[in-house]
Amino acid sequence: MEAIIFALISYFSWGTGVFFEAIVARKLNSFSLVIWGYIITTLILSFYTPFSIGDLKNLTWELLILILFISFVGISFGTVFYYEALKISNRALVGAIASSFPAVTVILSVLFLNEKISAQQGAAIAIIFLGLFLSVFNLTKIKNKSLMNKGILFATLTMFTWGLYFAFIKIPVKEIGWFWPNYITFLIFPVFYLYMRFRKIKLEAPTKNNALIFLIVATVLVRMAELSYNLGISKGLVTVVAPIAGANPTLFVILAFLIFKDPITRQQIAGIVTTLIGIVLLSIFSV
Repeated sequence: MEAIIFALISYFSWGTGVFFEAIVARKLNSFSLVIWGYIITTLILSFYTPFSIGDLKNLTWELLILILFISFVGISFGTVFYYEALKISNRALVGAIASSFPAVTVILSVLFLNEKISAQQGAAIAIIFLGLFLSVFNLTKIKNKSLMNKGILFATLTMFTWGLYFAFIKIPVKEIGWFWPNYITFLIFPVFYLYMRFRKIKLEAPTKNNALIFLIVATVLVRMAELSYNLGISKGLVTVVAPIAGANPTLFVILAFLIFKDPITRQQIAGIVTTLIGIVLLSIFSV
């Protein structure tokens, strides 16, 4: 039951954080968003490090290399791909593809982490994915648009890289706890900055276009979601936690409707209700 609670916390904080990310994504370039998000996260999490030193006794070179690899590929470039996709392509379609990463996570967890799910859990996960699809995939607007463009390629890369990270982060979490895998992930910001210098990508000030407040709020909420996700998979199965936490775009749709007055369709309402039904069923079947 603890895993479900942490998954739900992740769902709410992620959905809200993504809402603020959608605002700040139009204010700074994608690489600057990532690097400043990393720096803010490192500063905040550093206050907790004295309380987790004991967990480092189980850190091996193999685990460290795994964390660094999936962090650089899955989080750093996955997030850059996502921001780039949002800038240049249909946001509904980008959101539908990128937010499908829990499906990749579940498949990888079953194939490589030997996790098992019951028939009832499998049915509930399928219901969540169906609801998520209906919530963010506006068929009436995109059915006549080409799917073959750069934005869709970036969104697809996001789906696979995020799916990889949130599946295999289970390995270090199991060995060294929920905190250090996340903290180490964001400690790589100097390497990411060197990559930006090598590519001659300008680091924009976080205050540009009044982005700072939105950036801080988005960063805190998304990091809270990721830490809660790690706590969830430390208590239960990735195949249970990932679909619940990853269904957060349904909350984004609701917030966009309530705050920005974005129109909400009957299809999206049906998708949100379907997703919530799936979450409830998965919670019941996982107790």
